[in-house]
Amino acid sequence: MTNTTSPLIFDGHNDFLLRFFRKTLTIDAAMNGVETGQMDFPRARAGGFGGGFFALYVPTDLGGAIAGSYEDKMDQPTYDIPLPPGIAWDDAIKVILSEVATFKKLEKAGFLTGCTSTGEIEAAFERGEIAAILHMEGAEAIDENFETLEVLYAAGLRSIGPVWSRPTIFGHGVPFRYPSTGDTGPGLTDLGKKLVSECNRLGVMLDVSHLNEKGFDDLAAITDAPIVATHSNAYAICPHARNLTDRQLSIIAESDGMVGLNFAVVFLRPDGQQNVDTSIDTMLRHLDHLIDKLGEDRVGLGSDFDGAEIPQGIKDLSGLPALREAMRQHGYGEELMTRLCHGNWMRVLKKTWKEI
Repeated sequence: MTNTTSPLIFDGHNDFLLRFFRKTLTIDAAMNGVETGQMDFPRARAGGFGGGFFALYVPTDLGGAIAGSYEDKMDQPTYDIPLPPGIAWDDAIKVILSEVATFKKLEKAGFLTGCTSTGEIEAAFERGEIAAILHMEGAEAIDENFETLEVLYAAGLRSIGPVWSRPTIFGHGVPFRYPSTGDTGPGLTDLGKKLVSECNRLGVMLDVSHLNEKGFDDLAAITDAPIVATHSNAYAICPHARNLTDRQLSIIAESDGMVGLNFAVVFLRPDGQQNVDTSIDTMLRHLDHLIDKLGEDRVGLGSDFDGAEIPQGIKDLSGLPALREAMRQHGYGEELMTRLCHGNWMRVLKKTWKEI
């Protein structure tokens, strides 16, 4: 009989910390369980959630709900939602520090264990703890002299996406546009290129998920680390600006990087629609394509829990067993399952964090 909560899933992306900044969740509620959102401690246990990348993210509205500002526009046959304006450093840093503080409070409460090495992640797995990496989605809180990068690194930051889907002093994000490639604007700025070098020096992972194509190419030309998209899908199946073309997947493969499958229905569905009536089979189509283009060692999961509408067959963390079962029924063997669920993340992090 198969274990529905094994292998443990180490996930490339969630927006759990944002719920605390928006004051829609408390530490006590997260520990004891709530009916809202997609993540809490009981659902993590029910789903066999081993941990993942916990995003530090500055919302465009600096706190209020953004549903309605763009998400409800993604149910049209085509859409092109303009990039929101950039956010100033002195506004962004306040949000990020609040979210780092929440991360530390969650650690003290026993919700998660902050990790800065794969050894720590694997030890947390063994102890049955949620292994968590501090990740920054959009680098607005990093100043042009990179002083805050050093401070946040000391606080445990080990992964950065230079942009979300808006401009920063480092580069340009892709808009929520369907159908569209990611060729939507200029590449990295000079500061963006320096950020790549600084992250390489520190051993901080660089996430290309929201970068446009020119920025992706600039990063690929500079970095000495594996290229990683923590939560992106295949453009060949869903032609959304956020998804990766086969050309980009080839570059990621050459760098020995990887891609985490995004569960957001707008990046899964061939029609790009915001419709949770989306089958898990659609997710498997993307996994098959990613494995075909990247190889079995370079594909994982990057859910976007608490940041996206996902297929109703999964719904939240407690639905991860349904994904495992679908993967097995699809023909993925146990060794491949382990790689996809967490092993490939450990492999790429060891290389990125200079452990090997």
